[in-house]
Amino acid sequence: MVKRRSKPDWLKVRHTVGENFREVRNIVRQHHLHTVCEEARCPNQSECWERRAATFMILGDVCTRNCRFCAVTGGGPLPADSEEPEHVARAVGLMGLKYCVITSVTRDDLEDGGAAIWAATIRAVKEQNPDCLVEVLVPDFQGHTAAIDLVLSAAPDVFGHNLETVCSLYSIARPQADYNASLAVLRYASERGALTKTGIMVGLGESREQVRALMRNARDAGCEVFTAGQYLQPTHAHLPVARYVHPDEFAEYENYGRQIGFREVVAGPLVRSSYHADQLAGYIQERKQA
Repeated sequence: MVKRRSKPDWLKVRHTVGENFREVRNIVRQHHLHTVCEEARCPNQSECWERRAATFMILGDVCTRNCRFCAVTGGGPLPADSEEPEHVARAVGLMGLKYCVITSVTRDDLEDGGAAIWAATIRAVKEQNPDCLVEVLVPDFQGHTAAIDLVLSAAPDVFGHNLETVCSLYSIARPQADYNASLAVLRYASERGALTKTGIMVGLGESREQVRALMRNARDAGCEVFTAGQYLQPTHAHLPVARYVHPDEFAEYENYGRQIGFREVVAGPLVRSSYHADQLAGYIQERKQA
């Protein structure tokens, strides 16, 4: 058994449960929703829920893939819930969100990869909450552009798809995915006018130059927003942490990202794709008016 590395002080988080946290938890449970905050064991859950921010996870809580870094359960999922879009939209209203982040498990078992539910959810949220901006973090849909088009037809304000890690580590960390296919998803959405966003984990064994190369690849694919955070091993069955990346290195990635043209770069030990995503609200409005 591989012994886990001790976490450095900058990764130690104090979890607090306040009134907002309890209310968000109750709304999620009453509407039978899933959140990536819980399923992926996000270290920022208590902070985000206390500020009434949550990332909804649609299409169930079982993924058809089995990435070796991810805490979401893999296996055979249940049929898609046609009422899920309404449940999410209602929860957004009850939580009073002005910026909503939605992600999903990967559903390779569905002909459209779940794109129809995706589009219905985006539309339901926007119809019931017209002042709410919607950011989506979608799977690769096995590269099917018709599925991507269906999601884009619902006009999400931000189209996100995570590269997750550098190309050389895909066979270890994401054996059912393809680096260039993920880049193609981002490029396709960017070429159709979407504001695109991607994110990665570091600490899996990549080098600084590999991260910079990935950032250049993402920028060349049209991405405007980039995030990077520390990989944390969810259980002993998942990939071990190769190293804990110092905050100074994350600062280097932020500076480099801005140098090569990203509009926004957020990098830090506890950063996750949707962490403080609402900071993009101002830029989204500017972009719409341009």
